[in-house]
Formats: sequence, structure tokens, C-alpha cells
Amino acid sequence: MKKAKESPAVPTSGPLKIRIDGKEREFDIENPVLPDWVEDNKLTAGGYPYDKKMKSDEYDATLEKLQIELVKAQAWLQSTGKRVMALFEGRDAAGKGGTIFVVRQYLNPRTARNVALTKPTPTELGQWYYQRYVDHFPTSGEFVTFDRSWYNRAGVEPVMGFCTPQQHEHFLDETPHFERMISNEGIHFFKFWLNIGRETQLERFHDRRYSPLKSWKFSPIDVAGITKWDDYTEVRDTMFEHTHKEFAPWIIVRANDKRRARLAVMRRILSSLPYDGRDLAVIGKEDKKIIGEGPSFLKE
Repeated sequence: MKKAKESPAVPTSGPLKIRIDGKEREFDIENPVLPDWVEDNKLTAGGYPYDKKMKSDEYDATLEKLQIELVKAQAWLQSTGKRVMALFEGRDAAGKGGTIFVVRQYLNPRTARNVALTKPTPTELGQWYYQRYVDHFPTSGEFVTFDRSWYNRAGVEPVMGFCTPQQHEHFLDETPHFERMISNEGIHFFKFWLNIGRETQLERFHDRRYSPLKSWKFSPIDVAGITKWDDYTEVRDTMFEHTHKEFAPWIIVRANDKRRARLAVMRRILSSLPYDGRDLAVIGKEDKKIIGEGPSFLKE
């Protein structure tokens, strides 16, 4: 049994009954001891293809090489005026923030921005739904990442009742048209979905709950979402069905191991940009067990 450190007060809940792989389990986020069934399956949950994390030495060495390539890619963006936009979506605790961090870590912040919007203001609620996101799109030479995006309306909003069924349906119908315009504009556009298993998510929630450094990441929405796994799966699959298009495909990354996931994201971006001095040998080949496209990849 893994025991976590005590931490400052954060949102609380009682023991929750959840069903995983046909078995009913009890999970209490207020218990500082992580259950064995979570600890034992946190990496392999959901059919993850590896039973051990990538070794840190291998990860660190590869990460540095790929970050050097990203710096080269940014120089190409600045010299050519090309634009890159990458959305990062996934369940809570999927690793979006950490992946964005390593992608941007050594880029010039003057032309590499991250967008993580809070809930809409009353003014924004009265606007065209996509408007507040368009305001943050890249200009000439910029590399912009979105930590969640307009796809809030395809995930958390319908599950938590923050939008109407009609608004959800309208979003699914209109988004491909919106994203075709992005593609036609010539922006290099990436949509990443970081996919994690259920025990993986629970372990990460537990870690946040008892970490003095991460407790700010843990919210009432996280608590409420613990029992809504199947609801989130349903809206995710509906989202893929309607918005996975050839001009704007969903890139699925199995992210139980954050190290492999981060490298997979970086490789996909780098191999897709025709920047000066691109070293394909350094970038390396994609791990097809970890990264693929569209809903069919999740069924493999």
C-alpha cells in the first residue's frame, strides 16, 4: 500500500462506489493510503502496452534532442512566418500541462504562447462560441498551444450540465466547418488527445490531493468526475465520430506513461513540420503502440 504525505485542505468527498472491468470498487480520496488495486494497475490500466515506465536516462537524453529540434523549428517559423497551433485535450489528469511544458520549455516565449482560458465571462457567454479562442490564434511566426480548447463543449460541458443538449449537438455539427477554415488558412494544426486508464487517473488524483505542490490542481470538478468515467467515454467517442477529419485529425496518444507520451507528441509535431535543418534520424520513428489517429486506434 502506498501512503501519501498529508497536505493542506482541498475539496473533499466521501467514499465512492465505482465499477472497473466488471468489479465494484470503493475509492476514498480522503484516505491517504492508495488502494493496492490502484497501485498495481496504474501503469497498465486500460490495456496500456507497457508494464514499465521508460527509463529516466533514456527519456532525458531523447527529450533534450527533441527540444533542440523544436528550437530549430521555431527559428524556421520566425523566418518564414508559418504558424503552428496545437490543442491538448484529454480527461482530467491526463498529463496535458506537463506535455505542454516540455514542448515549450526552451522556446522563445515571445513567439511561443500557451493558452489556458478560465470559464467564460458574461460578455464571452454572449459571443459566438469560438470567438474567445480565435482571439488567441497564432500570428505570423508563432507557436501556440491550447491547454483545453473549444472542445470543452464536447466533454466537460455536456457531462457536467454546463451546456444544453442542443448546444452540444450544434457544436459537433459546426466544428468541422470551423476547423476546415483553420486548415485552409495554412496553419499547421494539431489536435492531441491524451488517453489514460482509469486507475491511472485515480492515482494521479490521489497524488494531487496529498501533494503540497500539486494540491491546487485538484478541484471539485475532479471529485465529481470520478464517478462519471463512462459518461466522459461516451461523449469522447461521439466527439471523435463527428470531428475526426482528414484535414483536422485527432492524434491519440496513450499517456499512462508520461515520458513516452511527451516524446510521442514532440515527434509528431517535428515530423510534420518541414523546417530547415530537420534531422529525421534524431527525431526517430513513432511508437505505433503509443500514438495513432482516430477512434479506431483506441480499439486496437
